[in-house]
Amino acid sequence: MSVIYQKVALIGLGLIAGSMAHAMRRDGLAGEIVGTARSAETRAVARDIGLCDRVVDSASEAVEGADLVVLAVPVGAMGRVAGEIAPHLAPGATVTDVGSVKKDVVDQVGHHLPEGVHFIPGHPLAGTEHSGPRSGFAELFENRYTLLTPVEGSDPEAVARLRALWEGMGANVEEMDAEHHDLVLAVTSHTPHLIAYTMVGVADHLRRVTESEVIKYSAAGFRDFTRIAASDPTMWRDVFLTNKEAVLDILGRFTEELFVLQRAIRMGDGDALHDYFTRTRAIRRGIIEAGQDTDAPDFGRVKPRKGGDAG
Repeated sequence: MSVIYQKVALIGLGLIAGSMAHAMRRDGLAGEIVGTARSAETRAVARDIGLCDRVVDSASEAVEGADLVVLAVPVGAMGRVAGEIAPHLAPGATVTDVGSVKKDVVDQVGHHLPEGVHFIPGHPLAGTEHSGPRSGFAELFENRYTLLTPVEGSDPEAVARLRALWEGMGANVEEMDAEHHDLVLAVTSHTPHLIAYTMVGVADHLRRVTESEVIKYSAAGFRDFTRIAASDPTMWRDVFLTNKEAVLDILGRFTEELFVLQRAIRMGDGDALHDYFTRTRAIRRGIIEAGQDTDAPDFGRVKPRKGGDAG
C-alpha cells in the first residue's frame, strides 16, 4: 500500500487508536503517526512500547501539520478536545472520530472546526473488552465494518481518502446518516450492552446464588454477558447519555417483546416459544453468512485478544 496521509494525529491512545497505529504502520498508510493522551501514564506506556512515531504531551501539539486527526476519546469529551485543537489545525486537514454515537459528536465537534477543515465522523464496528495503549493489534479491523457519516457539504475527495485509509486497514466501509447510525447501533450494540450490564447486576444482587456459584457454573450465555459488561465504563456511560432517545426507543420495544415471552412461558405455550426462537435463529445465520462471526463452538472468537464487542 502507498501512503494515504503524510501525518496522522491520534488523540487518545486506547484500543482503537492503538490498533489504527499498528495497522497503518503494517501497511505503510501514514508517513508519520503522532499520538497523545490526557493521562501522563498512558503517554509513558505508549512511548515505552513504541506505539507511535512520536508521543507528545498535548492535543494541540499533536495536530500541528497533520493532514488527518483522529479523535479517539470518550464521546463526552469530543467537544472539549475539538475546541482545544481547532486553532492549531492545518488548512485542508481532515478531522474524524471513532465514537459509538454520531449525532451528538456532530453537534459537539462541528461548530468548533474552522473553514477549510474537513469533518468526517466515523465509527469502526470493532473492538474487544480490553482497553489502554497495550490492547491494540493490527488485525482488529479486518473484515469488520467502519461506518462513515459525512456531514452536509462534505468534500467527496476527503471522504474517499478517509475511506481508502479504512479499507487499507482491512475494513469494509459504508456511509450513512448520523441519526440512522445511532438507531442502528442502539439495536446492534448499545441496548445489548445495557442488557448485559443488567444481567450481571442481577447476578450480583441475587443473594440466593452465591458469587462462587456464578463464577464456577457460568454457562456460555452468562459468560458472554460478563465479557460485554467488562467494557470501558466511561465509554458506555457517555454512549447512553448521548444516544438516549434511540436507546430508550429500543428498550421500550425490548420490554414489549419480553412481556410476550413471559406470557408464553406462564401459559405453557410451547408452540409460541418454538416459533419465536426459530425466527430469531435466522439473525444468527445471517451474521455468520456475512462473515462477521463463525459457527465455531467459541462463537468464532480467537482468545485471548480478540473477542469483544464494538461500541
